[in-house]
Amino acid sequence: LVCRHDRVLWLANMTSAGERQHYAIALLDKFFRHVPATFRAGVLYDIGCQLHRSCYKWDLLPDYCDRIVFAISVFHAFGHQWPCQIIYHPRKCACFGLSDGEGCERLWSALDHLVAGLRVSGVSDYPPEQRRDH
Repeated sequence: LVCRHDRVLWLANMTSAGERQHYAIALLDKFFRHVPATFRAGVLYDIGCQLHRSCYKWDLLPDYCDRIVFAISVFHAFGHQWPCQIIYHPRKCACFGLSDGEGCERLWSALDHLVAGLRVSGVSDYPPEQRRDH
């Protein structure tokens, strides 16, 4: 989770690949626990439209959802369908200014050289039925 200035606020230990909404939900929950109760936040996320729908459909982040303005990061918005772009493009939503929402992408790009060296590899990576110590 980065701020609009691309500074890291919180990190999550991602144990599965792909767009998993539970990581975003956990980070947003952590964020809103540390800001005043009147604070509103704009959330730029690659699949912000799906996260928005999930929050209301499954009652996720019930204490904070009305304080969040969801949008799609600029680069990813063009991959979404036209109706989605109209609603969730940050240039069409209030409160985003010229933020592009690609701060996490820039952060991952800067840190990608650390991935191989920090990846845990060992017996614990295998399911129990494939372990030799089993």
